[in-house]
Amino acid sequence: MAAGRLLTLLLILTAAAGCERIKEIPGTERIMLADRAFTLEVADDEPTRSRGLGGRESIPADGGMLFIFPAAAVRSFWMRDCLVDIDIMFLDPRGRITAVHRMTTEPPRRDDETEAAYLGRLPNYASVYPAQFVIELQAGSLDALGMRVDQKVELDLARLKALAR
Repeated sequence: MAAGRLLTLLLILTAAAGCERIKEIPGTERIMLADRAFTLEVADDEPTRSRGLGGRESIPADGGMLFIFPAAAVRSFWMRDCLVDIDIMFLDPRGRITAVHRMTTEPPRRDDETEAAYLGRLPNYASVYPAQFVIELQAGSLDALGMRVDQKVELDLARLKALAR
């Protein structure tokens, strides 16, 4: 009889553990895009925003990066030191998409090329209108998700704005 109660208790505890909310990974933000969950690395200060996804050899299908800026401004991104193609969307302070781009890799900086020359040849991908948030995803995600300009992305805007440094 005691063994039966113990087994019942173990089953209840196991079931309850399965129902717990999945904990957030520190330094990430979990968001939904077109009914699909993404865990995005957060870039909320100048060093992480500058580094971005540069140097990455891959981006997980459900991953990417969320850039958070202290204020909205017209923004421009480039593919500095990027090894994989990236889809990018710019969002205004209300979470509405202002621009989307499919960014392609560029040849790396040559040994005989100055930093200024390297940066000068990289195309810029702009927000068109002031953006406070930027999301970068694996190439092909924009089309797969049907993300487009004027679409709203649900974010905890007040909490995210408070993170920006």
